[in-house]
Amino acid sequence: MATLFTKIAKGEIPSYKVAEDENFFAFLDIAPMSEGHTLVIPKNTENDYLFDLDDETYVGLTVFAKRVAKAIKAAIPCQRVGMAVLGMEVPHTHIHLVPLNKESDMKFDKEKLKLSEDRMAEIARQIAEKFE
Repeated sequence: MATLFTKIAKGEIPSYKVAEDENFFAFLDIAPMSEGHTLVIPKNTENDYLFDLDDETYVGLTVFAKRVAKAIKAAIPCQRVGMAVLGMEVPHTHIHLVPLNKESDMKFDKEKLKLSEDRMAEIARQIAEKFE
């Protein structure tokens, strides 16, 4: 059975896509820690654990995430973009990219932002425009 993230990457479930290529997909987290909080996933594997990925997918995912992080930094006012891999809530390898102005911006147990659909769409558009 396909994971939630596989369904998102296939367009079966709507998302706020910020970047995509043939192997990877990046979309806004619907419960963001900060505006621009993005998830990056491999499209061709439903592997649950980052360190179980084959080397080619692991490196490709990391390089793709770097490109997405640069787009986030260009689009969202922040000091840097933090990266975390937890993967406990959805059984599909994913990287969190979170715009940071202070370390506490990346506390996963803090209350998440509640943004309107219009705001989420605008943030996704701004990041997508900066993606190279």
